[in-house]
Amino acid sequence: MARVSGKAKTRKAVAKRFKVTGTGKVLRRKQGGRHILQKKNSKRKRRLGQACLVSDADIKAVKANLPFA
Repeated sequence: MARVSGKAKTRKAVAKRFKVTGTGKVLRRKQGGRHILQKKNSKRKRRLGQACLVSDADIKAVKANLPFA
């Protein structure tokens, strides 16, 4: 999604879901921790609460929507 001219704007939906660390890595939350938690064991639910890194294939797309990060 290229912006040819004008002001660079942050895509707010992306800014709420991702965080860029000081070294430039992108963090995300894991999916699957919202509902149907009764059948998931405690270890799995605990791991779902931790942040993890975005894969290398997706970093470029995320950073394109976060021009100031």
